[in-house]
Amino acid sequence: MKKQKFSLLVFLKNDTVAAVVCMMPFMIGFLAFLIVPMIQSLYFSFTDYHLIRPTYEYIGLANYRNMFRDPRFWSSIRATFYFVFGSVPLRLLFALIVALLLLKSSKMSGLYRAMYYLPSILGGSLAVVILWGRIFSQDGLLNEILGVVGLNRNFPWLGHPSTTIWTLILLAVWQFGSSMLIFLAALKQIPSSLYEASSIDGAGRIGSFFKITLPLLTPTIFFNLVMQTIAGFLAFTQAFVITQGGPLDTTRFYVLHMYQTIFQNNRPGEGAAQAWVMLLIIGGITLILFKTKRFWVYDGGF
Repeated sequence: MKKQKFSLLVFLKNDTVAAVVCMMPFMIGFLAFLIVPMIQSLYFSFTDYHLIRPTYEYIGLANYRNMFRDPRFWSSIRATFYFVFGSVPLRLLFALIVALLLLKSSKMSGLYRAMYYLPSILGGSLAVVILWGRIFSQDGLLNEILGVVGLNRNFPWLGHPSTTIWTLILLAVWQFGSSMLIFLAALKQIPSSLYEASSIDGAGRIGSFFKITLPLLTPTIFFNLVMQTIAGFLAFTQAFVITQGGPLDTTRFYVLHMYQTIFQNNRPGEGAAQAWVMLLIIGGITLILFKTKRFWVYDGGF
């Protein structure tokens, strides 16, 4: 019994072995559920692969050529970029405003923070997406409210090309809770002595915000910007449930287009090619953000 305890202590004292043992569950999952499927999808993108017919005929770059020749591929690119550049700035702006409002501690602060974070938890659920679609339907709550105040109560919010995508953008903006909590945590880390010094120098609240708060928040803004941009490019549930990509493909997001290519059109090989193009697009956008980081992100500390 003593020998077993001694050998266990020796084993645990070996930091390298202990680290490898602790990392094994993650590494196994990382290889089995991420790296191996990625390698398989890259191989499938060069084959005439079908879900029903288990054959893998190598066809070279044919899937990529067919993808770029498809007008719906380019419409999905336009819709996705429109959604990302419309929803991400608004979500971060609302998250920062609410974080500033919740910065002051009170007895109800915990409740308010939970209430504002709740949409981020529920926003991706199927039930909330369906409810959102009902609110903006032609006989939904929004048109009923407009009818009460004497405005047009029959406007097709989900059937008009210029307004449909904005209903999905508003749904994304409504899910600002996670960014808000990150902003709130960063705001609490700013030393109060900096604000005291600025007030002595005669700076007001607006001046303190632009000279102290905003510069020191730029690393947090950058983090939220990168994470929300990646999430925006992967939007799927909203368009799939509410609009199915319509009208006129204005909400045919890239992931929705990829899903329809694979499961509705039975072209998994082309869908795998689309997935790798999306990976390159997200990687390129992220690289651009990191390249511009040195021009506007303050890394000097407090």
